[in-house]
Amino acid sequence: MRIKSLVFSALLAVTPGALWSAELIMVEQAGCHWCAQWNAEIGPAYPKTEEGQRAPLRRVDLRALPDDLTFTSTPVFTPTFVLVQDGQELGRLEGYAGDEFFWFLLGQLLDAHPEHTTIEN
Repeated sequence: MRIKSLVFSALLAVTPGALWSAELIMVEQAGCHWCAQWNAEIGPAYPKTEEGQRAPLRRVDLRALPDDLTFTSTPVFTPTFVLVQDGQELGRLEGYAGDEFFWFLLGQLLDAHPEHTTIEN
């Protein structure tokens, strides 16, 4: 067991990048027009962006919210984007009003929590 621990520690020491403590939860549901629009306009690019590196995306269904997430209030609208750390909500964006508005608001949300969303190289 000690050897596994040492190997894991060594890999962390030489692996560039950071271990993220935050993720962006996208609460969505089937048939949601705004979710489909987000998927078309933002979805493919999101993981390639700085924001996507700071808070990797995780999708969850509005009707089947996972037990490992604690929201300050139950999401009602889709899409709802919830920034979480260790399953605890830090902040959220409700709805989608276009790509420029999304990136602006997401930037503000991430910048409000730099201790959880900073990329270290």
